[in-house]
Amino acid sequence: MNQLTECVWDYPRPPRIEANRRHLLVVHEGRTLAQTDGGWRLLETSHPPCFYLPPEAVDWTRLAESSTVTFCEFKGRARYWSLRSDDGVIPDVCWSYPDPVDSQGEIAGHVSFYAGRVDACYVDGERVRAQEGSYYGGWITSGIEGPFKGGPGTVGW
Repeated sequence: MNQLTECVWDYPRPPRIEANRRHLLVVHEGRTLAQTDGGWRLLETSHPPCFYLPPEAVDWTRLAESSTVTFCEFKGRARYWSLRSDDGVIPDVCWSYPDPVDSQGEIAGHVSFYAGRVDACYVDGERVRAQEGSYYGGWITSGIEGPFKGGPGTVGW
């Protein structure tokens, strides 16, 4: 498949939500943690896309609700889950907006994963790179170019 390159500086602010039609896979310790061909792709200026997977696509038996709560001016209040792994608990591997602001309502209850906190995340079979920084959760594929907020070369942050 020939994929066009997208520059994150062309993405809007506030973010735009698009239906996801690509295969998404999250793996940890050789087991599928989440998988879907649905959900949402959120595009925000300076960020690689964040993918929000439907809750039924997630293996909740491996996750435990975290006490972490954050607030985004564009999406609202987020809650987090930690992953029970063979080596212990990995804090805050994914998050969700249970009641996002009206303009972002499609992502309500959907779950986004930090690619750098699990073993691997894939988009249509391509292993993604994690957006740098401990707060940002974008997934970088070969069709996405920066510089990205949170990483080297980012202007203004």
